[in-house]
Amino acid sequence: LPPLPRRLLLYDAACQIAQETAEKIQERNRYQRNGESSAKLNVIIRSSLQNLREKTDQLKDLLLRAVSTHQITQLEGDRRQNLVDDLLTRQRQLQASYKNEGPEPDVIRSSLMTGGVKRGVTNPWLLEESEETRGLGFDDLRQQQRRIIEEQDAGLDALSSIISRQKQMGQEIGNELDEQN
Repeated sequence: LPPLPRRLLLYDAACQIAQETAEKIQERNRYQRNGESSAKLNVIIRSSLQNLREKTDQLKDLLLRAVSTHQITQLEGDRRQNLVDDLLTRQRQLQASYKNEGPEPDVIRSSLMTGGVKRGVTNPWLLEESEETRGLGFDDLRQQQRRIIEEQDAGLDALSSIISRQKQMGQEIGNELDEQN
């Protein structure tokens, strides 16, 4: 077998670091919940996040070079850019988790839209329960789900009214064109 290209090895290493960092953050959170010291894990996590940042920067540089020198097609460049973007999103999520912040809603929404299973990304059903829902009872969870659904419905209503307005404008433009013709 021929050796794997450097960028593929770098990508796999970055995915592995992201996975290990997520596990260390979960372990640190368990320690904190149990009142144990997590200083050593914090140092390891900080180092891993820096390593992940460096690897993603290298991947971005390699990709930019490959696209600009036409070593790869534009379509392949776009595919690889999506992989790097996913890695950058994962890095931001890990950074937020490390700082005990929840991921931004945009990050959550974008992860919903990526679809499919990707190498190096953990199955979300196997992760521990989030801090946001931990300790909530069934009724509290149901109420939280209703609130989220209401927010989504409000967003869909706004989108619907925008699309409806654009449809109306399109029809009016079409009528005006017919009249002018």
